Amino acid sequence: MLTIARLFGKSPFAPLQTHMKRVNDCMGKLSAIIEALPKQDLEKTEKLSKELSELEHEADLSKNDIRNHLPKSLFLPMDRSHFLDILSIQDSIADKAEDIGILLSMKTLSSYPDFRLEFEAFYKKNAEVFTHAKKIIEEIDELLESSFGGIEAEKVKNMVEQTAYKEHEAQLMQRQLLKKLFCKEESLSHGSFYLWLRVVEEIGSLSHLSERLANRIRMILELK
Repeated sequence: MLTIARLFGKSPFAPLQTHMKRVNDCMGKLSAIIEALPKQDLEKTEKLSKELSELEHEADLSKNDIRNHLPKSLFLPMDRSHFLDILSIQDSIADKAEDIGILLSMKTLSSYPDFRLEFEAFYKKNAEVFTHAKKIIEEIDELLESSFGGIEAEKVKNMVEQTAYKEHEAQLMQRQLLKKLFCKEESLSHGSFYLWLRVVEEIGSLSHLSERLANRIRMILELK
């Protein structure tokens, strides 16, 4: 059984940050899949997708370990339920990355060259939103040191607002990509069109979850 010291180290937020590193590994592997798509090598995509699933499993194990060894009586600078909610949202991002990897390994995306520029830009924007949310989690120790107030709190609030704006940009890009996709609907098979829709929708969920994570931290600040 893990000791409290091993679980939390020097910071009560160390478990969240450790888990976020696992989530970031999943996002890194998903980015590798996206980068490999232009070659339309389904075998390589399948291999990368399996590696992503293994990383997601590691994130799950980390999440479960934290949940199983988080005493109800443990003092935390935030409500225990908020702590677990943040952990759950982080894990949802890893789950979503795995889902996208699996979808992309099902079959080659038909007419990929027609959508490549918009698709890659759309994915990068969603990954950027995630990166902003990750930085907020990395900043949480400084929030603790400032008792969740002062200049540091204002800094984090600004980071949350930037994350929200990036998510808005991702939404606008998603609309444009979908518009182009619908314009080419007749030239795609039913299966290919459906796969495109699912992939775009799932990738868009990455920025939505990331914004939700950032807003969760903002809500905690408002409660202090």
